[in-house]
Parts: sequence; C-alpha cells; structure tokens
Amino acid sequence: MNPTLVSLALIYGQLSLLAFGGGNTILPDMQRQVVEVQQWMSAREFAALYALAQAAPGPNMIVCSLIGWRVAGLSGAVVAMLGICVPSGILTYCVSAAWLRFRDAQWRIIVQAAITPVTAGLVMAAAVILCQTTAIGVPYVMLSALTAGLALGTKLHPLIPLGAAATLGALGVFG
Repeated sequence: MNPTLVSLALIYGQLSLLAFGGGNTILPDMQRQVVEVQQWMSAREFAALYALAQAAPGPNMIVCSLIGWRVAGLSGAVVAMLGICVPSGILTYCVSAAWLRFRDAQWRIIVQAAITPVTAGLVMAAAVILCQTTAIGVPYVMLSALTAGLALGTKLHPLIPLGAAATLGALGVFG
C-alpha cells in the first residue's frame, strides 16, 4: 500500500470530521498538515492551489483534489476527495435523524448558536494564513488590502477583482 495515499486518506478523513461550517474552516489545519507536517509543498504552492480551486466553478473543496493530484497524481486526487467527503457524509447520515428529532431541545439550540462564531473565527484564521503566505511584498499587500476593501465595502462581483489580478499577473505587473 502506498504510504502517501494512506497519509492523504488519514489527513483528509480527520479534516472531514472537523469541517463545521464548510471547507474553509479547515484550511489552516490543511495548510499545516500539507506544508509543515508532511512537507509535500511550499506555502506558496498551497496558496496557489487554493486560489485555483476558488476560481473554478463548483464546491470550494476542489482544493483537496488539487492537493491530492499534486502529491500523488490521479489516485491522490481520488483518495483526498474520498477522504474529505466520506467520513463527514457517514457522520451526517448517522446524526441527522437525531438532530432533526431534537430541533427544539435547548442543548441543540445552544450548540447550533455556538458553532456560528467558531466557524467565523476559523474562516478568519484561514484568511490570515493565506494573507501571510501571499503578501510577500508591498504590491501584494496593497492588492490584498484593496481586494478585501472591495469585498467588504461594495457589492462588486468577486470575479471582477480576480480577473483584474489575473490580467495584471499575465502582464507581468507583479513580477
């Protein structure tokens, strides 16, 4: 058995069970596992794969398959996607009947309310990690700040700053 595929399955299987609020909540730990622990790629490579996954249509967990592909080819992509989807899918199936049955229980209301700020904190941690990785010079910091300002302060479609950044990159503006 390929040890890299086993590692991918174990890492993504564990992350799958922690992904409350979506895939972006596990991004900091995914980056830590892939970059720091396993040393399969650099932080910049990880950020580039994440950006590519975000630009592609479909679920934001495409990044798992891209990382799996980068680490172990097609079999790595399949193992990573199965690892991120199957454990949480099984857990959701097993727990959903009880979760629905206790929808008016006080403990469930408290748990559901508590998950929201934790999810927001985890998404913010992911943003900080990506900014630390990609803001490697003043132009990049300015581009990150401008994009964040546009996202927070306007109703501008996210593809517009993404397309503008891609155009600037293709023109060699950011070296």
